[in-house]
Amino acid sequence: MKAFGFLSFGHYGRVQGSQTPDAASALKQSLEIGVGADELGVNGAYFRVHHFERQLASPIPLLASITARTKHIEVGTGVIDMRYENPLQLAEELGALDLLSDQRLAIGISRGSPETALRGYEAFGYTGAQDPRGGDIAREKFATFLDAIDGVGMVDADPQRAIPGTRLRIEPRSDGLRDRIWWGSGSRETAEWVGKLGLNMMSSTLLTEANGASFADLQAEQIARFRTAYVAAGHTGRPRVSVSRSIFPIVDERDAAYFGGARDSDQVGIIDGYRSTFGKTYADAPDKLIEQLRGDAAVMDADTVMLTIPNQLGVDYNLHVLQAFAEHVAPALGWRPNTEGPVEGDQPGALDIAISRSGRD
Repeated sequence: MKAFGFLSFGHYGRVQGSQTPDAASALKQSLEIGVGADELGVNGAYFRVHHFERQLASPIPLLASITARTKHIEVGTGVIDMRYENPLQLAEELGALDLLSDQRLAIGISRGSPETALRGYEAFGYTGAQDPRGGDIAREKFATFLDAIDGVGMVDADPQRAIPGTRLRIEPRSDGLRDRIWWGSGSRETAEWVGKLGLNMMSSTLLTEANGASFADLQAEQIARFRTAYVAAGHTGRPRVSVSRSIFPIVDERDAAYFGGARDSDQVGIIDGYRSTFGKTYADAPDKLIEQLRGDAAVMDADTVMLTIPNQLGVDYNLHVLQAFAEHVAPALGWRPNTEGPVEGDQPGALDIAISRSGRD
């Protein structure tokens, strides 16, 4: 682990104890958490994207607001649901945001998580999916998006206004934006697909697999397979990998009251028709957390850990959680504050290949 950020699900609603009763409060508090996190040296501010729910949806305005008031922190998503997106419009918006932010993006994209709406993406005008979950149109549109940010011509030019046969690319473009695109992976198979594409990988908050191995070990194998596929496809870069965890250092009475009884084991359940594994919550004294997290293979294999934060508990408490982790836990795991520059991924090596071939299951 080199870096950590926070991952907010952006919940709001008038429920007991919530400090985010409406969308305005959730958005404005998310902005303030991002600004405060930057001052603490936190490396990233990431947000889930959900539609037709009382959660944050279109992320670009929020990410732009955070970058306008910060200097170092990376901003991104975990993840944008590609089923709902116009790939060319998304390419334009992210090109502009990448330029405005001085290339501080980490944009996670995927098919999307299970949702309340039934084929909600069709209400946005995206029909024709053969997969009942819309995975086919998500990948098809994602391929178009990648071509667009790479500068591939997307439309024929009007011969009366340009050289006949010219293909026009989207504008604005930000060189190297592809290096800041991630795919959210929920399985080992998808991890290998991401590696072949040469992208970065966000390992999901749950895995659509359950074979008796721990959540951490399933993710560690997923990471190894991703890196192996990356090398096998001929890519030579340093791809980024992130994992998400619920981690709460218990340093005062509030922490103990909120999280002292949190579940400390993985769970298995059925999500979207798949038998899936959910990671446990880490909540303990800082010295014990360090020991536990050092034993988490995926946390140690990833370059970035996203801490899922309880955004409904308000700005002050969430910054308290981030500060406690930064002061008492993260340095012992290899953390480097955001003032030391952008985070770099690891060069995939022989160890990843050996792990992938042998398996951890």
